[in-house]
Amino acid sequence: MNAKARLLFVDDDPRAGELLLRFSASSEFDCRVHQSPQQALDDFRNQGADVIISDLRMPELDGIGLLGEIRKLDNDVPFIIITAYSSVDDAIRALRLGATDFIKKPYDPDELLVLAGNSLEHSRLRRENRLLKRQLHDEQARYEMLGQSTAMHTIFAQIDKVADIRCNVIIEGESGTGKELVARAIHHSSQNRDKPFIVIDCGALSDTLLESELFGHEKGAFTGATATKQGLLESASGGTVFLDEICNISDSMQTKLLRVVQEQQITHVGGVKPIAIDVRFVVASNRPLDQMVKQGGFREDLYHRLNVVKILVPPLRERREDIPSLVQFFLTDLAKKYHREVDSFSPESLQKLANYNWPGNVRELRNLVERGIALAEGPVLDLAALHEPGVSARDENTIDNDMPPIDELEKRYIFKVLDHFQGNRELTASTLGINKSTLWRKLQQYKK
Repeated sequence: MNAKARLLFVDDDPRAGELLLRFSASSEFDCRVHQSPQQALDDFRNQGADVIISDLRMPELDGIGLLGEIRKLDNDVPFIIITAYSSVDDAIRALRLGATDFIKKPYDPDELLVLAGNSLEHSRLRRENRLLKRQLHDEQARYEMLGQSTAMHTIFAQIDKVADIRCNVIIEGESGTGKELVARAIHHSSQNRDKPFIVIDCGALSDTLLESELFGHEKGAFTGATATKQGLLESASGGTVFLDEICNISDSMQTKLLRVVQEQQITHVGGVKPIAIDVRFVVASNRPLDQMVKQGGFREDLYHRLNVVKILVPPLRERREDIPSLVQFFLTDLAKKYHREVDSFSPESLQKLANYNWPGNVRELRNLVERGIALAEGPVLDLAALHEPGVSARDENTIDNDMPPIDELEKRYIFKVLDHFQGNRELTASTLGINKSTLWRKLQQYKK
């Protein structure tokens, strides 16, 4: 059985206390009556209270004086003032000084107990809200991610479980969902957080460059190798290597990587001496690697070596409850960055943001907020003015409806094909009829 809430009732009229005791006998409150405000204050110091109800006019110490003393000890406990005066001035003064509510004499004891119950519930909700905000702040500080959805809390729990066991991890999810943030959170939550965390974009480098970057090379190993170079895997020893979009590496690179993952040894390109490393591999893919294994696009043995733990990052459309907090975080952060007095979206725009499917996920949401702040003409952003999703009458799938210059048209088409293949640069380059190196150079150019 739950304990009753402790209620302190203070009134120099003994009849008022006796009446409340009778009415409160079957209520949710354990009522303690005091005719002396000083005795009530001593009682609160010794045992505390969940709710305090005090008469305003008392000879020893009036209700506002008692309120001031209580607030020195506890700023949150609900405090209800009883006044026999019809003037609202006393009530307003008490509220300004920290009272929760007030009631006028004559009052119904049942009504007073209902008011006390409502004040207690409001106090509980305020405490829970503060706790939730603190938890969200702690999560953001710890994981560098925001989210109160069930899906995000599942990810936070997985991060905590795998952080210190140094196992390999696969992170899967659509482009823009925050896979790299999950990888960073795993590393920074581990005991090896002071060791290197190195990110390698597997889709941005050719096989030759990727091998040289990963394993390093000896002087003279190839044209331009004028000195021996330490590879990133060697540099990351003791820490974590994050291989982003590992689904894009070739069969030959998969074979070479398998040996490294198995044996924790590398050999410089052009070298013969094995070099021991101690690296945790966290890899990311925007395509399900198990399906790629079935289709012959990814080595099964490498997959099983990496797939000790798999973390699935859901698309933003599957955790829409996180959108308001993400929007507010981006607004605050980017408005500060650009020195703009922008603090919100219009209610209609917020609803559209919540209903939109977000094919680009969190990255797309952040870009939209950033664009809105850059073009803002006031403190409230309106999607209609930005011609954004669900607002504009233009066809979002048409890349040339505004007759852009040829360079802009090429840029739009490349990104359209890249989106179609969910960020797979190999398929994108093949469809465009260019090699991966050319695609990489163009993407680097467009990022400027």
